[in-house]
Amino acid sequence: MSLVLVTGSAGLIGSETVRFFCDKGYTVAGIDNNLRASFFGEEASTLWNRDRLREKFGEKYRHHDTDIRDREAIGALFADYGTDISLIVHTAAQPSHDWAARDPFTDFTVNANGTLNLLDNTRQHCPKAVFIFCSTNKVYGDTPNRLPLLELETRWEIDESHPFHAGIDETMSIDRCKHSLFGASKVAADVLVQEYGRYFDMRTACFRGGCLTGPSHSGAELHGFLSYLMKCTVTGKPYKVFGYKGKQVRDNIHSYDLVNAFYHFYQDPRIAEVYNIGGGRESNCSMLEAISICENISGKKLDWEYKEDNRSGDHIWWIGSLARFQEHYPTWKLNYGIQDILGEIYSQNLDRWAA
Repeated sequence: MSLVLVTGSAGLIGSETVRFFCDKGYTVAGIDNNLRASFFGEEASTLWNRDRLREKFGEKYRHHDTDIRDREAIGALFADYGTDISLIVHTAAQPSHDWAARDPFTDFTVNANGTLNLLDNTRQHCPKAVFIFCSTNKVYGDTPNRLPLLELETRWEIDESHPFHAGIDETMSIDRCKHSLFGASKVAADVLVQEYGRYFDMRTACFRGGCLTGPSHSGAELHGFLSYLMKCTVTGKPYKVFGYKGKQVRDNIHSYDLVNAFYHFYQDPRIAEVYNIGGGRESNCSMLEAISICENISGKKLDWEYKEDNRSGDHIWWIGSLARFQEHYPTWKLNYGIQDILGEIYSQNLDRWAA
């Protein structure tokens, strides 16, 4: 039996991974104890998504309500599945740099210690398995803010002559910058994933995402930019824009496109790889542009206010380069742009938000 193990399996990327591999005939074991509700409140609970996966896939999806920090429980789970595990997709995380500052110990133990726990159990019980880690562009800290940006009407941009105009690549340094405590815990995990690959000859990869999004996101104020923005537009809940005149730019990748990238790597894995992954130049927007799109799709006006203070360690402009991944996996491509993503978030969540 070839089994796929997914952490954070009821979250955005985790649930998309479950659906993707179950649809391809794999048996999937999911690990998710709904810590997201503890981080961001009941509105961010992922239980609805867990139950939907169980209902749809039945015996093909095995759910484990386990904390990735629990060494005994995770060790027993890996020992039970053993070499049947052919792929680990690690998406579980504390994902907010605002929240991390409130409780650095929990943030670090989830993001760093939890990753170490999974890596070492992979080494001990299924060393030939592929290990994919959902890292983040926050490992680059605020270094992107040193780029020579230009202020346009609705966004910040970078001059076309700059080497990073097509997107920031993996050569950008992660040193000598302000990361946020969340960024620091993800750096620790990111480096661990690389080191286990190099030191133990394991097939590992860090996918450093920009904004990961899609209709299965349980968006909250502190995490889940596009999902929460559309939810506020639809429900009339007030929304706050923090700093940079609302012109800060993010590239956005649909959860399906990201998991499809995982699948390409799984089919032809490499050792200790690092990829910037996101919407790139094909799928990006500023905050002001995203608000306009949400209002056009929903037919409603967003009730929003502007706060001058930006979030600590936040990026003014992030568009990642997809060149390295596309060089290694030339048949992979993006299927969704910003309009597609927000349209799907709206259509698939309208009834749930109304309820």
